[in-house]
Amino acid sequence: MRTVAIVQARMGSTRLPGKVMHDVCGDTMLARGIQRLRTASSLANVVIATTTNPEDDVIVREAERLDVQVHRGSARDVLDRYVGAARASSADAIVRVTSDCPMIDPSVVDRVVAKLSGAIDYASNTHDIQTFPRGLDCEVFHRDTLERMGRMATSNAAREHVTVFVREEPGLFRTDQLVAETNDSDLRWTVDTDADLVLVRMLFERFELATRTVDYREIVRVVRAESELRTINAHIAQKDWRVSAA
Repeated sequence: MRTVAIVQARMGSTRLPGKVMHDVCGDTMLARGIQRLRTASSLANVVIATTTNPEDDVIVREAERLDVQVHRGSARDVLDRYVGAARASSADAIVRVTSDCPMIDPSVVDRVVAKLSGAIDYASNTHDIQTFPRGLDCEVFHRDTLERMGRMATSNAAREHVTVFVREEPGLFRTDQLVAETNDSDLRWTVDTDADLVLVRMLFERFELATRTVDYREIVRVVRAESELRTINAHIAQKDWRVSAA
């Protein structure tokens, strides 16, 4: 099974405009996430899915610099963009990751991918309950599952957030979830705001993540022990998926 990570990326974030091109320890945030995904043993390829908007030409140039395949599609219909990227990359299975998660853990990705089988249409570490730190979110589904969502989903939320149709019509899909050994969902390692970016930069420097891969549980242990790291962005609320993406 050819498993491809499709990373959605655009410049039009409202809370932190252009965040995917912000610097994280000497490279762009987008590059840091791609670099980490490339070390996941379950992935055959990584593809960036961006929009046809002129403002996202910079993401296409960044993809060329990183030697990453890029697919351009609708700014609003992200589900259709994913369908196009999956077809262009000949993916049998798709891992969905967002570009504001430079802390993505390749071993967690591999564990979620392992949940997918002929008996499972969709697997994630976020679907029923959040137990991993925000920013390690990962979803995997068969190409057929994606094509079905693309044909059947009609709500604005489902078209914009790619996999919402699985929540809307749970009876149509066989699902599984990776649950962490401990619940660390209160920790926030995704980037939506300046405070998030400050923390991610500190963690990259502290653990030398630009040059090595560290199991997320080691990072959790240190963050739990140091209140400065734990509280930098603790006040930031996760944006509800039912609200338009930023």
